[in-house]
Amino acid sequence: MQGFRIALLNAGFVLLSAGGAQAPQKTPQQPTTTPAAQPAEAKAALSVPPEAHPLEKADLESFFDGIFPLQMERSDIAGASVLVMQNGSVLLKKGYGFADLAAKKAVDPDSTIFRLASISKLFTWVSVMQLQEQGKLDLDTDVNRYLDFPIKPAYHKPVTLRNLMTHTGGFEEVLDDIIVLDPKKQPTLRDDLIDNQPKRLFPPGVIPAYSNYGVGLASYIVQRVSGEPFEQYVQDHIFAPLGMVHSSFYQPIQKSLAGFVSEGYRSSTLKPAVGFEMLNPVGAGGLSSTAADMGRFGQALLNGGELDGKRILKPGTLAMMWMPQFRASDQLPPICMGFYQDWRNGLRWIGHEGDLIAFHSLFFVEPTQKIVLFVSYNSAGGGSEPRPEILRFFSDRYFPGAPKVEFLKTPAKQLKAIEGSYQTTRRADSTKLRLMTAFGQARARVDKDGVLHLGEVKDLRGHPIKWKPIGIDLWQNEDGQERLFGIRDGSGRVVRIAFDFPGVELERVPWYADSRFVGWTAGSSLGILALVVLATLIRLGRRIFLRRRQKLEPQPGTIRLTLGPRIAAFCWVILLGTILIFFIVQGDDLIPPTPSWFKWFVLMNWATAIAIFFSIFAVAAGIRIWQREAIRHITRIKFSLVGLSCLVLCWFSIVWRVIGPAHRI
Repeated sequence: MQGFRIALLNAGFVLLSAGGAQAPQKTPQQPTTTPAAQPAEAKAALSVPPEAHPLEKADLESFFDGIFPLQMERSDIAGASVLVMQNGSVLLKKGYGFADLAAKKAVDPDSTIFRLASISKLFTWVSVMQLQEQGKLDLDTDVNRYLDFPIKPAYHKPVTLRNLMTHTGGFEEVLDDIIVLDPKKQPTLRDDLIDNQPKRLFPPGVIPAYSNYGVGLASYIVQRVSGEPFEQYVQDHIFAPLGMVHSSFYQPIQKSLAGFVSEGYRSSTLKPAVGFEMLNPVGAGGLSSTAADMGRFGQALLNGGELDGKRILKPGTLAMMWMPQFRASDQLPPICMGFYQDWRNGLRWIGHEGDLIAFHSLFFVEPTQKIVLFVSYNSAGGGSEPRPEILRFFSDRYFPGAPKVEFLKTPAKQLKAIEGSYQTTRRADSTKLRLMTAFGQARARVDKDGVLHLGEVKDLRGHPIKWKPIGIDLWQNEDGQERLFGIRDGSGRVVRIAFDFPGVELERVPWYADSRFVGWTAGSSLGILALVVLATLIRLGRRIFLRRRQKLEPQPGTIRLTLGPRIAAFCWVILLGTILIFFIVQGDDLIPPTPSWFKWFVLMNWATAIAIFFSIFAVAAGIRIWQREAIRHITRIKFSLVGLSCLVLCWFSIVWRVIGPAHRI
């Protein structure tokens, strides 16, 4: 299930109060927070874990000494760093593998700096709350009050800092300059936010759509209100008080720390290092830190905002930050004020995960057990399987005992309301990333036994997950603890699906946007035009190689396709065929997207425009052929199919942004 979470958060392409702080205002379309009705015997009842391993240094070291080498071999990981603390004491702090393969430099958990990506967001939110404590920020006012450029209006409702904290600002995904490797091309925080302001998909406070841009806005607000560069603000007001001496938000990192930074590796540790990944906007992912430093941050959080006599937050402020702010159901983990929860075996982990190309990390604390858990990998292989395994295996080893539930025997026909195709709410609809959304949907279906199947979602063993009902619109993994919740609109129709990560949901797509319909219509149309191209090439070959033979005349009433439809067919086949082959061949090497793509987007737009232009002739020919007399029926069908195919591909290219903004990703 966590692999499903990562896939949703990285598509295109992890993650996820004041006492009495209000939750986002509800609308008829917003998910309710009423617990799902179910019989008493079906409610969770935590069992006593008779076989829990002792949470102590010797056992922890045996555990991680077993799992890390296995993960590193299996997933081609160069190095990793881990820290476990409880009640303020370090139980395990250890490095595995290499920070630099070429130099054979081992990972040191005290000094080896890893790039922590979205874990950065926690520091942005702590900074926001520090200023809120001082009365300099209001979490529920229009963010335009604090900016020197406007957030464009939408839905007649302002975006607030609370919306940004809960990823309910409604912004679509934007990837322009999200990862920069050349320091000379690194934009300023202000320029990045102005140049890459995304459109809005949803009204504020209603639907979660995980947004780096929204967190970047908050980091710029910190900079504006404090009068300090964001990087320096965090240095002076969080890192320095906590003694986090190997931590920084500067990109590239300052020279005094540069020698401690781990290299990052792509799909193979034998390939050259990726380089220092500068993630924009900085507050969403610019953090560099060590296991030891993150332990100090976690200890301060569990101490109510104080460490070694230095305070970064008041206890009440921190308690407010950990209060649930948004979720689809009380039966699912909530997103708090920037922090999000992950539940397992009765534990309520709270923190964040982070992903770059090479680095994959997690940072969680468990307030009841006073545990800090930090893990980071420096290779791309650390994301899909290794990191999701850690929280699960750790919880199962030291705190076994899954909550007991009873699967309901609801007739399958009563569960069919959830069936349909869904797309992630973290997406882009106005840029060329929309093309990826067309074929990244998940299909929900309920089989005859009342088991829900959702796309290709698999567990950590690679087995398809089977979801069974445990309440009204509430489903649980048959072999695990992950849950789904069907969200209904005012008419009672299931319109979205929520899952264990509260920063993203799945949204039902209309029939005409269903990937099956789109794929079938576009694929069939492209296939028909490919036959036109093939027939034209065969006829051309005959003319070249059989030019001295008697010319074959068509049967009476048969007319060959005119030049316009043929050119249109060649244009569409070459254009869409090239795009398809390019994405298949390039694969992961396309990430991160860069402005170097823009020239190809311009070329794509021109090619598409030419194809659309000649499609006009194909459509016109398909209509006119029915007005002519003495034409064979098969000829009429041929012209009509070619014209219809061109019309379908025109629709596809416009709706799915094959032609569209060339300087936005």
